Amino acid sequence: MKEFICINCPMGCLLKVDDSDLNNIKVTGNTCKRGETYGINEILHPKRMVTSVVKIKNSDLILSVKTKEAIPKELIFKALEVLKNVTVNKPIYIGDVVVKNILNTGVDVVATKNIL
Repeated sequence: MKEFICINCPMGCLLKVDDSDLNNIKVTGNTCKRGETYGINEILHPKRMVTSVVKIKNSDLILSVKTKEAIPKELIFKALEVLKNVTVNKPIYIGDVVVKNILNTGVDVVATKNIL
């Protein structure tokens, strides 16, 4: 039995997840279906959004970036290593793709602010 705080909504339900049978995972404590889905995914395929910063060429500024969707939790530090070596050119706008398909996850890293 594992316990998680569901992060899908502000309710923050305390989930109890019985993972003794991975073919029949049971989730209790959720007040909505999203909590059940979160609990199951947290056992089978945990994912997280990643936020970071990248350098801007010929500037002392940095650009904040994020993954457009959650990526597998085990790839977070590898993604941060990739982003550490990224430099972008101005101008850049919110939503511009900074890294396409990071680590072959199918998820792009995008700018979260405008740098003109």
